[in-house]
Amino acid sequence: MTSASPQHEPRSRWLALYVLCCGVLMIVLDTTIVNVALPSIREELHFTETSLVWVVNAYMLTFGGFLLLGGRLGDLFGHRKLFLLGLVLFTVASVACGIATSKEVLVAARAIQGLGGAVVTAVALSLIMDLFTEDGDRAKAMGVYGFVCAAGGSIGVLLGGALTTLSWHWIFLVNLPIGIAVYAFSVKLLPDAKGTAHGEKLDWAGALTITSSLMLAVYAIVNGNEAGWTSLATLGLLGIAAVLLALFIFIESRVTHPLMPLTLFRLRNVAIANVVSVFWAAAMFAWFFISALYLQQVLGYTPMQVGLAFLPPDLIMAVFSLGLSAKLVMRFGIRLPMGVGLVIAGTGLVLFSFAPVNGDFWWHVFPGMVLLGLGGGIAFNPVLLAAMNDVQPSESGLASGMVNTAFMMGGALGLAVLASMAGARTESLLAAGNDMPAALTGGYQLAFLTGGLFAIGAGVFGALLMRGGQLGNKPLDNKNMTHLTSGH
Repeated sequence: MTSASPQHEPRSRWLALYVLCCGVLMIVLDTTIVNVALPSIREELHFTETSLVWVVNAYMLTFGGFLLLGGRLGDLFGHRKLFLLGLVLFTVASVACGIATSKEVLVAARAIQGLGGAVVTAVALSLIMDLFTEDGDRAKAMGVYGFVCAAGGSIGVLLGGALTTLSWHWIFLVNLPIGIAVYAFSVKLLPDAKGTAHGEKLDWAGALTITSSLMLAVYAIVNGNEAGWTSLATLGLLGIAAVLLALFIFIESRVTHPLMPLTLFRLRNVAIANVVSVFWAAAMFAWFFISALYLQQVLGYTPMQVGLAFLPPDLIMAVFSLGLSAKLVMRFGIRLPMGVGLVIAGTGLVLFSFAPVNGDFWWHVFPGMVLLGLGGGIAFNPVLLAAMNDVQPSESGLASGMVNTAFMMGGALGLAVLASMAGARTESLLAAGNDMPAALTGGYQLAFLTGGLFAIGAGVFGALLMRGGQLGNKPLDNKNMTHLTSGH
């Protein structure tokens, strides 16, 4: 990768990173900020309980389906160009959501939001790789990006609670000034490099099969609880998705310029990082949503109090993401911090499984939050580095799309499975004569314990199998350590 041009001197590169992260934060916020406003949206636009889920599902469907394609388009036509295009799509669709007066318009605009969000997310990591070529700076930049991704959920709950008190329309309209500002600064600060996959044509057959496979899989997962996990509809859609995935792999092994070169899976750390991402996301997505339900439905917290309850892990993640995590990676390599971080986070989830009906925040919630913040802050950076660092520049967008798809699919599947598990446990406890708070708590405890085992298992798997001791293929030298510890 070429060195930064004069206009992208060190200070400008860090400013570009912060602008880039503002764009990504807008996308991350949207995954949680809407949940707080759903009751208000349902009442004003006359959604039924069944149709209301499409306010969330329409976004998830296109977001999950287009991550890989968005990343590859960035490789072919330029990462900045695709980032700006995705940003425009997301911002315009946000305005359409904000002024929507019918449920059909809102759902359609949410689908376009998901498409724009997928493109922005898929190329964001590639732009960081373009901006930062030194190992120390790259690790530190990944830490900033990781913090934004990890903290965005709880910020969304806080912001959603505040904006919904004004009107649910503002949770979407607030994206307009932010999107305009991010676009203007992105044009000025992001490197305008042309696509690095010169002379290649887009693999349309591969794009069609993998996008269709991912969208069908996401649809089956997010509707699994309603349709039934063993129903013909769910199993049929998952079966078709699996067939399309197999067809995609066959196409990629035959075409001259594949959408996803299968040689990427020969990179050991890349393959392992994506597997780890699936199981970690399954644990973390479920923890966020189920712990929010525990705090609201069992302990009686308001949405604003739920957001404040998530501040401790966010602050801890901030401390690690904005420096300490990068130092750990440079000192110990990728493998050890990732493994230790995930085990710590998993232990925090296991602690949540002991939270009782009449739980106290400081005794039963705060300790688990601290461990989750500590573990997440340590692990997020090395997982992203493992997924991206060994990849050639011409495939960085694809690698970014892959790891984001792994997080997306793992999170959606984990949330669906663990929520179903919690629901089944709650029903059995109600049938046994327990009251609702006790039954809900029993279901949540089982989900927390299972999620904790997922995270611990992912940490052990990665620690045992991932190549460690150095960052990517490059030895850690004194120059890199100097870049890391000297600040911006």
